[in-house]
Amino acid sequence: MDGATQNTKSVDLVLLGPPGAGKGTQARKIQERFGLVQLSTGDLLRDAVTQGTKLGLAAKAVMERGDLVSEEIVVDILRGRLVELDCQAGAIFDGFPRTTIQAEALDSLMSDSSRAVGAAISLEVDDEAMVEQISDRLTCASRGEGYHNTFKAPRDPDECDQCGSTVFTRRPDDNADTVTQRLAAYHDQTAPLISYCEKQGVLRNVDAMQKIERTEQNLTAIVEKAVA
Repeated sequence: MDGATQNTKSVDLVLLGPPGAGKGTQARKIQERFGLVQLSTGDLLRDAVTQGTKLGLAAKAVMERGDLVSEEIVVDILRGRLVELDCQAGAIFDGFPRTTIQAEALDSLMSDSSRAVGAAISLEVDDEAMVEQISDRLTCASRGEGYHNTFKAPRDPDECDQCGSTVFTRRPDDNADTVTQRLAAYHDQTAPLISYCEKQGVLRNVDAMQKIERTEQNLTAIVEKAVA
C-alpha cells in the first residue's frame, strides 16, 4: 500500500476497523462529501452471485461449500468494478483487505490499474465500550441506515430519519459474548495488517470512540490531505 506512486486522477482509501466501529456509516459520509465510491466486498460478492456472472458463480460454489472466497476471486471482482466510470474519482475499500496477503493482492491490483492506496484509515475503539455499543445498535430494515439507542438514536424513536420506515432489525449475533469473540478475532487477524500499512507509510489512526460528528471531522481532514 505504498502511496508514493498514487495516481492523481483518483483517491483510493482503505477503511479498517472492528465490527461496530462505524466503517459503513463513515464510508457513506466520505462518499457523499468527496464523490468516492464505497466498495464493500461483501456487497460486491452478493451482487456477482445474484447476477450469475462467471466470478459470481465461482464465488457461489465456494460459499455453498462453507469455505472463504479466495483473494483471487475478490480481486478479480474488484478489478472489474474499478474500471467503471463512477470509480474513476476514487474508491473506499470497506471489508478488504483483512490480512497482509489480501493487502499484497490489493497492492498488485492497484499497480496493475495505475492506482495506489492513498491512506489506510484505522478506526480505533475501546473493546469494552464497543461491546456495549454493538449490543444496543439497530438497523432500518428498508434503507439499511444504522442507529444506536444511545449514540445515534433516530429523531423519532419509532421511525427512520432517512426514509420514515418503522421497521428496525437487530443482528442476532449482536450480543456481548459474540461481540467479544468477534473483536478478539479482529485484533488477531488484523494486527499484522496494521503493521503492514504502517510500514508502507499509509496508516492513519482515528479515534472512533468519539461522537460520530467528531470522527467524521477527523476522517474528512485525512481524506482532504489525500485529495490535495
